[in-house]
Amino acid sequence: MSLPKLTKEMLSPLYWWQEFVRQLQELRGRPRELSLGVAIGVFVGITPTIPLHTVLAVALAVSLRGSKLAAALGVWVANPLTIPIFYYGSYRLGTFVLGMSELTLPTTYSVFSLMKLGGHVTVAMLHGGVLLGILPAVLAYFLTYRFTSSPRFQGEPSSTADDTNGTGE
Repeated sequence: MSLPKLTKEMLSPLYWWQEFVRQLQELRGRPRELSLGVAIGVFVGITPTIPLHTVLAVALAVSLRGSKLAAALGVWVANPLTIPIFYYGSYRLGTFVLGMSELTLPTTYSVFSLMKLGGHVTVAMLHGGVLLGILPAVLAYFLTYRFTSSPRFQGEPSSTADDTNGTGE
């Protein structure tokens, strides 16, 4: 099995959006379950929990009765282009909300000073990431619900489709 060749088109955000929509259309489920799954995935994808994104999203989807596959798909919001933005925003928001001072490097380096520094950053990022993820998750829920509730997504004919046989049906 060979990997697809990376093309200029694949670097476009439009390409990734179209790929996301295509994969969402392949999922089966009720609009509420799919929307909840995507929202959970987006929320978790924004938090600084990168080695556990998919595991956390699927576990939350199970406990909240959302689509597990949609949750895994929603985690795609975290990618090499967005992660630095999310993590920096999480840290800044976390330090602001918690009233913590900005990061300063220790004057003497030791294992303990680095551990303390890591704990400071981790606490700030977790708090900031949770807060940063709320609004995008809510938006993802409502946008996905609207999309998955549409007749086009459901595979039903549109009410504005032309009547080709003239019977009015």
